[in-house]
Amino acid sequence: MQIALTEEGTYPHHFGGVSVWCDQLIRGMPDYDFRLVALVATGSEPVRWKLPGNVTSLVTVPLWGPPPPGSGPRARLGRGRGAVPVGDLIDVLLEPPDQQQDRFASVLREMFGCGQAGTLSGALASESAVQVLSDAWRDRPESAHSVPTLHDAVTVMQMIEHALRPLSHPPVRADVVHAVTNGLGALPALTAKWQYGTPMLVTEHGIYMREQFLHSRSAPYRWPVRRLFLRFLRRLCALGYHEAQMITPGNVYNKRWEEQLGADLSKVRTVYNGVDPADFPALAGEPDVPTISWAGRVDPVKDLDTLLRAFALVREQIPAARLRIFGSPPAGGEAYLEHLQLLADELGISASTSFEGRVDKIRDAYAAGQVVVLCSITEGFPYTLIEAMTCGRPCVGTDVGGVTEAIGDTGLAVPPRSPAGLAEACLTLLGDAGLRQKLGAAARLRALEYFTVDRAISAFDEIYTFLGSGRPLLTADPGQTPAIAPGAGWRHRFGGAQLMALGAAG
Repeated sequence: MQIALTEEGTYPHHFGGVSVWCDQLIRGMPDYDFRLVALVATGSEPVRWKLPGNVTSLVTVPLWGPPPPGSGPRARLGRGRGAVPVGDLIDVLLEPPDQQQDRFASVLREMFGCGQAGTLSGALASESAVQVLSDAWRDRPESAHSVPTLHDAVTVMQMIEHALRPLSHPPVRADVVHAVTNGLGALPALTAKWQYGTPMLVTEHGIYMREQFLHSRSAPYRWPVRRLFLRFLRRLCALGYHEAQMITPGNVYNKRWEEQLGADLSKVRTVYNGVDPADFPALAGEPDVPTISWAGRVDPVKDLDTLLRAFALVREQIPAARLRIFGSPPAGGEAYLEHLQLLADELGISASTSFEGRVDKIRDAYAAGQVVVLCSITEGFPYTLIEAMTCGRPCVGTDVGGVTEAIGDTGLAVPPRSPAGLAEACLTLLGDAGLRQKLGAAARLRALEYFTVDRAISAFDEIYTFLGSGRPLLTADPGQTPAIAPGAGWRHRFGGAQLMALGAAG
């Protein structure tokens, strides 16, 4: 079988959890051929992963830079054969998100036809399109507090034009098309389904729309631009859910978001990420110095500001404590690392905090600490935790995404953006070697039972086989991991943190 993987800004041009997942999936299924369709910024991004032999092609779709090949400079806007329905798209986007979704789907399919004819990008980038939006905003004002300007209209039409460039590229041919995200990354999957009737699968590691809502808070655009573009993305995500034969969230938390955003739960099957236990054998011993370890992509969504502030509180109680941070920022994100280094100086913890960059063997990052911490404000089902758990390290994680599903009853969950709660959780573990040993052993058992790569590969092998053959597949969640039952083991609340220790581990 031939599987097309479509994604945005991850494999094989960038590192991170989703890229690890893609590489695991492809290498774990050598009997399948994979075609990669990667949405990138400019097309000049280097390939950072050594591609497995069963990757038969890699096509990049640049969202920025010159328009797609064959895009004509002129196109007729309006309705009728050959016209680009820009006005219809704007009318739909100005309606509340729960209305006219069917019309949005129809308009986008029309735009796909225009994209294949080479007229879409030119139409969306035209002065006429900007005028259509300006007139619509004037006739249907949405807010007296933030009146849209001509600059707003130019900006949002540019954003939509770039976002829809995948509609102008040739659809990929495969037996199954698997979107490794929703939103823009699902556009190549939609075109394959519309052109060839290819069965479509959508996997979300983190909820695309939730992350867009979070990013929009710091976006350099005025509110009218942000609101209209978020409406566009929300409708696009709803269309991805609707067109997919199956939706495979990486955790139950994602499933709840998907339901709220319009997904049909009869299509949903949760498939957890997994790791290879052979790569993460149990660690023997721990550092002599009280040490907190963190590993990942140095990015604002990982909220390392809170970790540094929490560590400053830890140092007040344990002056010998150390913090070791492993990872590097993505290209263009170096300013955030510099900000963190300055913050460490301001907090007086720079001498005991080390920024160590990428580590060749991620297991060494977990071995470096007595406790492994995850402090993100948004996550899917993080590899950092299940890798550390497989190594037998006790973990502290913020209660976001699938973090508590991963930890279960074997670690500590704290609220996001809470330095005091994070510090108190770390102090509890750093100060109790017996508890660290108990939770670490329980964490390893949980990871080996539920979160192995073989388990995830088996699930997708079954899904691909059924979708590719056109047979119906049971999609109801099989309950892969037990819920945290009230009263299971014992619990202790303190300072906004919750310690959940597995009674059976004792």
